[in-house]
Amino acid sequence: MVEKRLLKLREKMKKRHPTFRRREWFKHRPLKEGWRRPRGISSKVRLHQKSKGVIPEPGYRAPKSVRGLHPSGYKEILVQTPKELEKVDPRVQAVRIAASVGKRKRQLIAQKAIEMKIKVLNL
Repeated sequence: MVEKRLLKLREKMKKRHPTFRRREWFKHRPLKEGWRRPRGISSKVRLHQKSKGVIPEPGYRAPKSVRGLHPSGYKEILVQTPKELEKVDPRVQAVRIAASVGKRKRQLIAQKAIEMKIKVLNL
């Protein structure tokens, strides 16, 4: 299991870093907010001018050991059949049942997970 200290640090860092938005996303209707690197020769964002927004940089990343983990500290595994539970390590992995799974099979998966003492994230 990962250190709880690093998970807390990741949450703290996540609150502090800004939302990275595409340059001038608010001016043009078809543009999405998703980040695109500014490449213009005179782009103020690319030149890191103070009030023009920030660029994602390595310093904003979470500690390597907790990157991509669920807030509970487990690694998420997507499961669609009860047979897939056999490959799960209950000490470091937790299960998320796929949205496309129906009610009957979902109950079977949940039942088997409880027997195997595997954490289910979306019961």
